[in-house]
Amino acid sequence: MSYNWGPHFIVPSDTLHSFSGTVVLRESFDNQLLDKELEELGYTGIPYSATNPWYFRKRGQETWIKIGESTDRENNFAVQWDTTKLKNGEYEIFGLMHVTLRENGNEFVVCKKNNATVHVNNKPRPIKAVY
Repeated sequence: MSYNWGPHFIVPSDTLHSFSGTVVLRESFDNQLLDKELEELGYTGIPYSATNPWYFRKRGQETWIKIGESTDRENNFAVQWDTTKLKNGEYEIFGLMHVTLRENGNEFVVCKKNNATVHVNNKPRPIKAVY
């Protein structure tokens, strides 16, 4: 049995999947569920660091473009994404949570991914008249 320890995409509302301008992407993970998953896999390591890189791609494309990455668990691995240069439309965002653990002096990394489909809807900027 697999446990859904994360990453969990955090949005202010379940219905908010339309982005414009600069947005902040956040994710979290659950230590207790991670421990259960590790136990099932035969590991007992202690998590001591985590990093979460973020990627995006236009829906239907195959190549992911890195947005950034964070190790700041206290702020839910927040990364700013500037969508202003993107064409309006559907995009996929992808978080790949890496958790580094120690077990008997050895390090190992587990990771899980989270995808979400979002809509970029940047409003056209008003043109300033120059006289």
